[in-house]
Amino acid sequence: MLPEYRNEPFGDFSASERRAAMQRALRTVAGQFGATYPLIINGERITTEERIASLNPADPKKVVGYTSKASPEQAARAVEVAHATFDSWKRVPVEARAKVLLRAAAIMRRRKEELGAWMVYEVSKSWAEADADVAEAIDFCEYYARQALRLQGGEHPLVPWPGEASSLRYIPLGAGVAIPPWNFPLAITAGLVVAPLVAGNTIVLKPASAAPVIAAKLVEILEEAGLPPGVVNYVPGAGAAVGDVIVDHPLTRFIGFTGSMEVGLRINERASVRQPGQLWIKRTILEMGGKDGMVVDETADLEAAAAAIVAAAFGFQGQKCSACSRAIIVESVYDTMVERVAERTKALKLGNPAEPDSFMGAVVDKGAFDKISSYMAIGQEEGRLVAGGEVIDHDLLKDGGYFINPTVFADIAPDARLAQEEIFGPVLAIIKARDFEHALEVANNTQYGLTGALFSTDIARIERAYADFHVGNLYINRKCTGALVGVQPFGGFNMSGTDSKAGGPDYVALFTQAKVIAEKL
Repeated sequence: MLPEYRNEPFGDFSASERRAAMQRALRTVAGQFGATYPLIINGERITTEERIASLNPADPKKVVGYTSKASPEQAARAVEVAHATFDSWKRVPVEARAKVLLRAAAIMRRRKEELGAWMVYEVSKSWAEADADVAEAIDFCEYYARQALRLQGGEHPLVPWPGEASSLRYIPLGAGVAIPPWNFPLAITAGLVVAPLVAGNTIVLKPASAAPVIAAKLVEILEEAGLPPGVVNYVPGAGAAVGDVIVDHPLTRFIGFTGSMEVGLRINERASVRQPGQLWIKRTILEMGGKDGMVVDETADLEAAAAAIVAAAFGFQGQKCSACSRAIIVESVYDTMVERVAERTKALKLGNPAEPDSFMGAVVDKGAFDKISSYMAIGQEEGRLVAGGEVIDHDLLKDGGYFINPTVFADIAPDARLAQEEIFGPVLAIIKARDFEHALEVANNTQYGLTGALFSTDIARIERAYADFHVGNLYINRKCTGALVGVQPFGGFNMSGTDSKAGGPDYVALFTQAKVIAEKL
């Protein structure tokens, strides 16, 4: 009997023992830089001549690791292997499949500092952000194991009919594709992999090119936990060259993706085209980002609101689909809030994430650095700079790190580019609203609908937000980031995705299909 699900606790790095453990892990991981990680297809390690270099964003001269680069032919073979393995994996009892996830969670728990250290180096996460990423990966394993046992291990009563015995069961779909992002390289990768596999599916995993090493560590953990060869196949590769092959393949049954709207829509479009020999309609589970807003009215606790806005806007350099990109403030408290947000932003510690007191590290790569910098230039034209925007301290730039100061622009128009386009970096737009009604209108005025927050003590307005603030995750008097598995199932509306809720009670069911059997007695 499994104990009741509980979220994995976050680490307390103020404790000397935990702090020392993290510092040891950082030294150990740094000593493993430069290793090459092969493709894994049907359990076979395949080293290719072409490689992908994963660089440390805070010091891009350092290679965290290399991964072999899959060719289109190897990617196609991975799908074929997953399809062939499905026939045996689907017959493994759900209890045994769930046990693999529970063992994987235990391994991650034992290696928590080491896995966190890999993310500090590979994607420039602070200690706290990396620790939370590992905790979420553990949560996904624990939670989805229990969901699969509930879904596939129990009965689903139907209305009885005289002379017949009827039953309903949820069976797996087949071979699928997991395409995770780089920003939660362990947690989201784990979620996109373990939910389908515990339901009896097989997976081709194409990790993000900016974070392939931590994905390789996940596959190693699953193997150590007892996962048979061919159930998860690891194929890093160039975006479309490999991605199109595995999405288009006629043996691919479903695609799980988290990333940009542009790529997600492209996947959805390609998946809708029937290929020669394809026997099913491909299912897509897509999470595609947001332009998240936090509304503050004149009744709010302004200090708490300012703290929440800054934490949500600049945690992990604003590189979260749930990050606060817009602060929408009613006119009567606007000037006060702008001042408080700017003051708190200027106090943030930007530095090498390997240092324990760094709140923000570098953005993920040169492409992100250039894109965010271009939006900062747009902000100078569209609004008033109140924090950030200046040249980074020379000591941080000396190693070529992709550091960007947290930046705040006030007086942004609701329809300005800074208020409408996903930046995915540490740039916050503050928008003035006439009143609460106008603020809610502005909050809903985007093509996205992922997360949002309202700071207010007015019960009528809070109730109105319940009904009319059109986002998948709405928070009242707290920040709009930090959803916990099972506590706040995560996923958005409109162009934020396909309305799936990761970490929710029906997520595993997305990777199954219902089969009804009626037997005449």
